[in-house]
Amino acid sequence: MNDLFQVADLVAFGRQLLEAAGLGRERAQSVAEILVEGDLLGHTTHGLQLLPPYLTSLEADCMAKDGDPEVIADRGGNVTWDAGYLPGPWVVSEARRLAVSRVERHGVVTVVIRRCHHIGCLQAYLKAATDLGYVMLLYSSDPSVASVAPHGGLQALYTPNPLAAGFPTQGDPILLDISMSTTTNGLTLRTHQEGRSLPGPWVKDAKGLPTADAGVLFKEPPGTIYPLGGADLGHKGFGLGILVEALTSALGGYGRADTPNRWGSAVMMQLIDPEAFGGRSAFVRETGWFASAARANPVPEGADRVRLPGERALRCREDQLANGVTLYSGILEGLKPWAERFKVELPPPRRA
Repeated sequence: MNDLFQVADLVAFGRQLLEAAGLGRERAQSVAEILVEGDLLGHTTHGLQLLPPYLTSLEADCMAKDGDPEVIADRGGNVTWDAGYLPGPWVVSEARRLAVSRVERHGVVTVVIRRCHHIGCLQAYLKAATDLGYVMLLYSSDPSVASVAPHGGLQALYTPNPLAAGFPTQGDPILLDISMSTTTNGLTLRTHQEGRSLPGPWVKDAKGLPTADAGVLFKEPPGTIYPLGGADLGHKGFGLGILVEALTSALGGYGRADTPNRWGSAVMMQLIDPEAFGGRSAFVRETGWFASAARANPVPEGADRVRLPGERALRCREDQLANGVTLYSGILEGLKPWAERFKVELPPPRRA
């Protein structure tokens, strides 16, 4: 039987650890909230699983504790920040706050962020925008890391480069979070550490042979992750991966050509107010119609109905908010040494 935890207790636990590692209270709270939101949505590789490497980055001064993003450009609706490796969840939350304050005036606000620390689960940022009636787009890459090979290539060139998008409907919002690769770095690492195979031939070895063995990524010479679409249709994922590179690193003016040596993110966030276009009521009427039509679409006998992007994540979130959060096996164990070191009490469980 798994232990269940209250959301507030997990956030407080994460905040206290981050504060003990030197992060200010407000920033620590923001980071902890985004990480726990990732777990609430079911993205357990991008929730509190990330807290130990974040704490390690703080101790090694690879995540900046103080200061504010430097404004590189500001044209009202277009803003570029150099975050100086400040904590990613706090930086992106601040960028979203800035965009919300300007979007009614400009209709569209785009914030590009370079040299940001890792930003966690992209889907975790969307609902706060869709709840206000806005469309949010979020793109991320890491110019210091390479695990995905271009279609037809053998050498890792870029990261999974996720794209997230959220938009309101007449009911629940639609929330996308899709990597431009067949799998993520977090999932391949966890799968390898647990001695399991991937669900399919999502990676290839150093000779270019498809395999479900995530371990090939950790051999010498290493294998790589396929672009989205795999061996047959990976040219599509490769093209989308290049798009994310262009909208993050290239727009921000700092990327792989600069050979960064710190784990972090290049980010583009865009907030759109439907009222500035065809109108918010017309927007949700159309998105609501599409959502209803998709759910009503015929399926094979015995199959579940069509599920919209983010639907399962929202049901998972609702259930865990009401009944408690189940942490993936090993996450709390990985945080116990940090809790003991910083004299922070573990979150109290309640039995399922």
